[in-house]
Amino acid sequence: MNESPAQAPSGQTFFGLPYEPDTAYVPLSLYIDGKFIGAGSRRSLPVYDPATEMVIGELPLAERADIDDAILAAQRAFARWKRESPLVRSDILRQAARLIRERASHIGRCITLDQGKPLHEAVAEVFSSAEYLDWHAEEGRRIYGRVVPPRNPDVQQTVLREPVGVCAAFSPWNFPFNQALRKVAAALASGCTLVLKGPEESPSAIVALARAFHDAGLPHGCFNIVWGEPSEVSTQLIESPIVRKISFTGSVPVGRHLAALAAGQMKRMTMELGGHAPVIVCEDADVARAATMLAAYKFRNAGQVCVSPTRFFVQRAVYADFVSQYVDEVRKIQLGHGLSNGVTMGPLAHGRRLTAMTGFVEDAKAHGAEVATGGRSPEAVGHFFEPTVILAPPPESRLMNEEPFGPLVGIVPFQDIDEALAEANRLPFGLASYAFTDSARYAHKISRELEAGMVNINHFGMGPAEIPFGGIKDSGLGSEGGTETFDGYLVTKFVTQMHS
Repeated sequence: MNESPAQAPSGQTFFGLPYEPDTAYVPLSLYIDGKFIGAGSRRSLPVYDPATEMVIGELPLAERADIDDAILAAQRAFARWKRESPLVRSDILRQAARLIRERASHIGRCITLDQGKPLHEAVAEVFSSAEYLDWHAEEGRRIYGRVVPPRNPDVQQTVLREPVGVCAAFSPWNFPFNQALRKVAAALASGCTLVLKGPEESPSAIVALARAFHDAGLPHGCFNIVWGEPSEVSTQLIESPIVRKISFTGSVPVGRHLAALAAGQMKRMTMELGGHAPVIVCEDADVARAATMLAAYKFRNAGQVCVSPTRFFVQRAVYADFVSQYVDEVRKIQLGHGLSNGVTMGPLAHGRRLTAMTGFVEDAKAHGAEVATGGRSPEAVGHFFEPTVILAPPPESRLMNEEPFGPLVGIVPFQDIDEALAEANRLPFGLASYAFTDSARYAHKISRELEAGMVNINHFGMGPAEIPFGGIKDSGLGSEGGTETFDGYLVTKFVTQMHS
C-alpha cells in the first residue's frame, strides 16, 4: 500500500491549543548489513500521526529475502564482534550515546508525530535512554568468568561467559526508543549481534537508533532492522537455526505465542510482558503527595505503559480524601497534540484503543461503578480519550481483571492490609507494583508479600539503567537492566585441563 504523505492544515487547534504541522519527519527504511534500504519495489505501509490521523510517512516492508539477508549479516558480523575487545565495544556504545544526546530533540519530535506522546516526554525518553548505553558500555567490560579451585593440583578449571550468538529482538510502540535501545545495548555489550523488528506504528525511533550506531562506527551487520507483518517476521526470525536468543516486549498473548515458538527451537528468551499494576495507599500515607505523584505517573504516555499504576486500593479511612485530591489532579491534565505548548497528555497511539477504552468504561458502569471524571472520547479529530477515574469497580469488572493499557484508573476502598494484598495478588500479572505508607511495618509486609517483579514504596524508582526491570508470573521471564541484563545473552562454558 503506497500513499503520498499528507499534513494537517496549518493553524489547526487541538482542545484550544494551536498546532503547526511539522515537516521534519525522517525518511523510513530497513537497515541491513550497514545499508539503509528504502522501499524500491517493496510493499510499504503508511505511518499516521495519531493526533491528526494524517499520513506522515511510508514504511518499507521487508521481503523474506531481506530478513534472510539480515540474519546472515548478523551471523557474519558475530564471528568478528564476539572476538572484539570489550574496550572497543565500549567505545562504540559511548559514541552512540553521545550522538543520541545531540539528536534527542529531533528524534523526540518524530516520536511525538508517529506515537503521539507530548514532546517533553518524547525528548526525555530519548535523552535518558543514552544512559543505558553508557552503563552497558561500562558493565560490558566486566563480564568475567572465574577460576574454580581443582581437587587435583595438576588440573586447571575455568568458567567462561561467552556471547550466545545472533539475537532476534521485538520492541513495542509505546516507548519505541527506550525499549529497543535496552535490547540493543545488552546484546552488543555482551558480544552478540542482532536483528530487530521494531513497531510499524512508531518506526522513526528505530531508524534514528540505527543511524546513531551507524555513525558511531558499529561494524556492518552487528545491528539490523526489519519491518513487516509481525507474525510472519517473528516466525521467520525465530525458526532460523542461526538465531539463538529471543527478546520480546509486548502483550501476554503474543509473548506466549513467541515463547512457544522459541521453546520449540530450544532458544533462550527474555520476555517483558503486560502488567496490571496495583497501588496500595495506606491510611498513614501522605495522601496529598500520593495523589499528586500518582496522577502524573499514571497518565504519562496516555497510560500506555506496562508498569502504569491502574488498580488503586485505598484504605477506607483516607479513601474520600484521596479520591477528592486525585480527581482534582487528573482534571488538570491538558489534552492536545504533543507538539502544542502546555499539553500534558496526547492521543492514544491507535484508533482501536478508543474502542477498548469505551468498552472498559461501559462494562464498569454496567457493574455499578461510578465514573468520577472522564470516560469518553472527545468529539475531535485524532485518537483522544479523556483521563478517566472510575470509583469502586467490583472485582468481576473488566477493569479489575484486564490490563486497560490506556488512561483508565479504578479506585477501590479496603479495610485492612491483608485484604488489599489479596486483591492485588489475585491476578496472574506480576510486573510493577506501588505502595504509599509511612509505617515501617506496613512497608515491610507489602515489600515481602506483593507478588511482583518490582515493588515501589513512596516513590517511583524503576528507571535507572543499573536496576533490573522485569516481572514474574504471566508478566515475563528474565530482566532487562542491572547486571541481570546479560544473563540471557551469555552462555556458560566450563573448561577443565590437566597439565601433563
